[in-house]
Amino acid sequence: MESKPQDTRAIESRILVLRGQRVMLDADLAQLYGVKVKALNQAVRRNADRFPDDFMFQLESDEADSLRSQFVTLDAAASRRGRHSKYRPYAFTEQGVAMLSSVLKSKQAVRVNVEIMRAFVRLRALIGENRELARRLDALEAKYDRQFKVVFDAMRELMTPAAPPKRRIGFVTQN
Repeated sequence: MESKPQDTRAIESRILVLRGQRVMLDADLAQLYGVKVKALNQAVRRNADRFPDDFMFQLESDEADSLRSQFVTLDAAASRRGRHSKYRPYAFTEQGVAMLSSVLKSKQAVRVNVEIMRAFVRLRALIGENRELARRLDALEAKYDRQFKVVFDAMRELMTPAAPPKRRIGFVTQN
């Protein structure tokens, strides 16, 4: 059961930010690779030395609950089993996803992995573009603040009411 490579944008929507890292969940990866979550996780356990903590981690209960509530709660099927796993999911960083390609060796896994890597690269480029745009905006703002300081100062001076004339103390003679 092989399917065509996934659209990069559809993959990008499955990339989440958890613990300050861009990651993909085991269930999403299993679906993309065309395998069961259990099979994916078994392959990872058999090759545990290839997946250090910076390549993958298991979500804490509160993280899993938060994600579950974001993506709709359990769907009760006719079999009375929930759609979501009762086990805490694993999250794979970009390096972990790359390592999965050496563990899952099907042609579909290789094709999908190429698309996933492209999605990570595209997201990294977008973040870089946004940083550059923010830097340019800061430079423009600083430049124009200095140029318009004179104008703003002049406007403030014009807006300040003139001081009322002081009354003279003493007798006033009318001549």
